[in-house]
Amino acid sequence: MQAMLALLRTFSWQDLRHHPWRSAAAVAAVMLGVALAFAVHVINASALDEFSQAVRAVNGQPDLEVRAMQGHLPEALYERLATDPQVKHASPLLELAAVAQSVNSADNAPQNATANPLRTTLRVLGADALLLPTIAPALMPQPWDTADRFALFAPATVFLNTAALQALGLSTAASAQLPRLTLQVGLQASLSVQVAGTVTAGGAPLAVMDIGAAQDLFGRAGQLSGIDLQLLPGTDRNAWEQTVRAQPGWPANAVLAQPGDAAQRISNLSRAYRVNLTVLALVALFTGAFLVFSVLALSVAQRGPQFALLAVLGATPRQRLALVLAESAALGLVGSALGIALGTALAATALQLLGGDLGGGYFSGVQPALQWSAPAALVYGALGVAAALVGGWWPARAAQLLPPAQTLKGLGTAASQADKGTVGIALVVGGALLTLMPPVFGIPLAAYLAIGLLLVGGIALLPWAMAQLLAWLQPLAARHALPLLALERARRMRGSAAIAVGGVVASLSLAVALTVMVSSFRGSVTQWLDAVLPSPLYVRSAISAGGTGGTDAALLPAGFAEAVGQLPGLDRVQALRASPLQLSPTLPALMVLSRPLGDDPAQVLPLVGNALPVPAGRTGVYISEAVVDLYGLRPGMEWPALSKSFSPLALDGKSQPAIFFIAGIWRDYARQSGAVVMDRAVWLRLTGDARTSDLALWPSEGADIGALQTSIRALAAAQAGRSGSAQQGAIDGGSSNDDALVEFASSGAIRERSLRIFDRSFAVTYWLQAVAIGIGLFGVAASFSAQVLARRKEFGLLAHVGLTRRQILAVVAGEGAAWTAVGAVAGVLLGMVVSVVLVNVVNPQSFHWTMDLNVPGGRLLALCVAVVVSGTVTAWLAGRAAAGWDAVMAVKEDW
Repeated sequence: MQAMLALLRTFSWQDLRHHPWRSAAAVAAVMLGVALAFAVHVINASALDEFSQAVRAVNGQPDLEVRAMQGHLPEALYERLATDPQVKHASPLLELAAVAQSVNSADNAPQNATANPLRTTLRVLGADALLLPTIAPALMPQPWDTADRFALFAPATVFLNTAALQALGLSTAASAQLPRLTLQVGLQASLSVQVAGTVTAGGAPLAVMDIGAAQDLFGRAGQLSGIDLQLLPGTDRNAWEQTVRAQPGWPANAVLAQPGDAAQRISNLSRAYRVNLTVLALVALFTGAFLVFSVLALSVAQRGPQFALLAVLGATPRQRLALVLAESAALGLVGSALGIALGTALAATALQLLGGDLGGGYFSGVQPALQWSAPAALVYGALGVAAALVGGWWPARAAQLLPPAQTLKGLGTAASQADKGTVGIALVVGGALLTLMPPVFGIPLAAYLAIGLLLVGGIALLPWAMAQLLAWLQPLAARHALPLLALERARRMRGSAAIAVGGVVASLSLAVALTVMVSSFRGSVTQWLDAVLPSPLYVRSAISAGGTGGTDAALLPAGFAEAVGQLPGLDRVQALRASPLQLSPTLPALMVLSRPLGDDPAQVLPLVGNALPVPAGRTGVYISEAVVDLYGLRPGMEWPALSKSFSPLALDGKSQPAIFFIAGIWRDYARQSGAVVMDRAVWLRLTGDARTSDLALWPSEGADIGALQTSIRALAAAQAGRSGSAQQGAIDGGSSNDDALVEFASSGAIRERSLRIFDRSFAVTYWLQAVAIGIGLFGVAASFSAQVLARRKEFGLLAHVGLTRRQILAVVAGEGAAWTAVGAVAGVLLGMVVSVVLVNVVNPQSFHWTMDLNVPGGRLLALCVAVVVSGTVTAWLAGRAAAGWDAVMAVKEDW
């Protein structure tokens, strides 16, 4: 051990002093790889922790939660559960969404309040204040000193959390006059409430009020959203669940869930995205490992005589191996330490600027605090050291197998041994077999390992492929001196050529794979948007813009679609409805979509495959690809769970329950948790609910779109009981334009906004790809320059035998162009193979959707040109430096 430390302080340190930039490049590559991966981990962990805390604060600490699959629960169920002998406490809840707007006054507005009242989407929660201290303390209202002592139970009185106060521009301190808000739910008349205090719950803007007051205010008498239960100590939860479910009269659409299921659902839903982002960040670490390999391989080649002298002085092959591995570990250790520090800084900056959302939309609006974890830092630091050790293994083996006598004589290493490519072929075959494996806990671990094996196997096949290529080129170059010179050197030194080409392949293959994957996804999303947006214009409730689409508050009232259809200037109106459905407590709610399907659903849905004929007595539905994976369903199967969820709704409407038959699968990129489509006539027959989420409009040719929108706004105002002056202000787009009840969007605007969201979602991917390409190109440049500079004796000998400096530079530049071109071709081919795995295996297993492969030829050509130009220019510049040295002195070193 002491001898190894002495060698590191003398032998290795001297090389570092003479070539500091080379080692600094390897350290920087490891640092960037570790920093990006650790930053992504910290941001995601912080966002998930913040979200989980908010869920726990709002949900409290019940033993069980009773929720409706869809719609509402009858209030009679609360009385039944509250009187159960094994239930200690039963807390009824009524939850809905509304658009809140502050009514400014001089007493309650903060100093920085704007002149126009602020608006925000508000989650309103009605609860029993007497039970909140026991079940959900964070929701317990805290009245201000100026509020009435019975404000907890007062009608039209709410208590806001900090996020709601900030969003509405209200002061957190008590004021002489209580602030007032107006609440808008759908197209109902605006409701006026007063703010009497605060709640400590975090998360998104939230208002808490007495449940009886909430039912009266919003006209929801006899309706509940859920019931939280605390059981008596010693109660067997599972046995009690089974007993309750078996009781006569238990609602078929009631779901019993564990209190942690909500946080677990968002964790499971975002897990694939978070893991994919981390793997993409580790791409930079992979290219960093190859840069370490290039740096150490060339360092060992340049220090060959020194290693040979160490061998003569008694250093064993194992000690030489350990010395180079120690050097690579030192590079990895320094790079990892710097990477953890840089990653922490990047995460802190991103949390300040972007919040917790890295583009996936799972944690939008969350502003988490930095959650730094020492175990995670150790894991990512160890990954950096491991990457450096992997990159240093082959140079260490070269130092171990170095022939001392031949190296000291200046004859170099022995000619490269013939490589049959057995190892590379085995790795590629193993990777291909792994692509057939299913995901593990929703994560395509086998596919990730397959990509790694394909990359390593493809690079391992390079020496064999180089030998085949050189054998084919040899007859073509036999009559040309300079090409023959370059060809013979490459044939006898295939290892050096493989290192140079391998750098190109490592960087370019990953860049090609990511480019093809993103291009394929974007192209498929564009085609999907064309299919699901057939009409030129859409209208929906303005509340939907606040992220509450699918809730009752965002619905347009019954009869509104028919009234719009009677307006002049319209050829056709199509009603669309989206309603969330919670079939399983452990899975995210899927979305039930109802729309007119006509006789041929393939004309209105982007089906995957052909639709099946629906048997007599069955009701056909069409499921998204996510439903296939999450619920294990296939076309031709019946769906009893869906039929059960509609049973009580059908009975209320005095119609027969439907037996749902899965008639086809459609592609849906908007809802990762799954969606099912049924004909609107079926929805109306089963539920009797004629409210709609969106209206698709086909204006008549030459119709005045502005006048049409004005007429629809007037209808909406009439539904809400708005005064004419207020409505006119909304139409004219003045300061009261924020009061508009409906919003319009053209199909082109929706498409543009969707693609902008897509690009924002993949913005992190683009940056990670750019960093990986940058590291790879730097590695290629370092590899070529170091190899050329190491050949100064060869250039001196060529000058002695009559080659001019221009001819030497031509040979060097030609070699650079040739090998980077070969590497570019191999990198594109290997990248295409990896992209097929990403498109056809990783994405379906991660996000439960498929896409069509789309190869962007222009972008790939630009990548190849950049790599070839980089290698050629670097080789030429390094050749100028090497050929400019005194040729006589260079050759004299061997005398």
